Amino acid sequence: MLRSILTGSRHLALAGAALVIGACASTPDVYTNVDRNADFTQYKTYGFFDQLATDRAGYESTETRLLKSFVAREMENRNFISADMPDLKINFYIETEEKIRSRQTPTTGGYYGGGYYGYRGYGAWGGYETRIDQYTQGTLNIDVVDVRTKQLVWEGALVGKITKEVMENLESALDQAVAEIYKSFPVPPKAPIPATVQ
Repeated sequence: MLRSILTGSRHLALAGAALVIGACASTPDVYTNVDRNADFTQYKTYGFFDQLATDRAGYESTETRLLKSFVAREMENRNFISADMPDLKINFYIETEEKIRSRQTPTTGGYYGGGYYGYRGYGAWGGYETRIDQYTQGTLNIDVVDVRTKQLVWEGALVGKITKEVMENLESALDQAVAEIYKSFPVPPKAPIPATVQ
């Protein structure tokens, strides 16, 4: 994978049977990488890999169907044409990971809340306590590959915390995620387009 980060704007999340991503999650991050040697003016057509990383064994997943639709919208708004033998092929990948976050918060009461400091009737803190939160982080990757050279020329990733809202609104989450990722695609759109699912 390319590691020359083109942008570092913030966005993502995931949901579904194999959880999936959405820009409606809390402060997701978007990262995109580009092959600086690739001439995007030479590319005119696009297609999808026959076996996408979001597919189940032997059949097309809901995530794949939705992602293909939303990516097609973004590509065609940039004057790319769908073709059986395209210049560019696109793949998707979704991953989830369990995370643990610790944070310290002020406490009240206890030793410092009474005794000598008991004159403080306004809830002075007595120190700090550590809180542990467990959550699921999701990542959606979109890879764009030059068919002729078989090289990755662009990738976008949305990374963020999965929420219950995302889990319950998969189509909207994926729609927004794809739109956010494509804001940094090397070819600008003909016109700004809103996500189709509200």
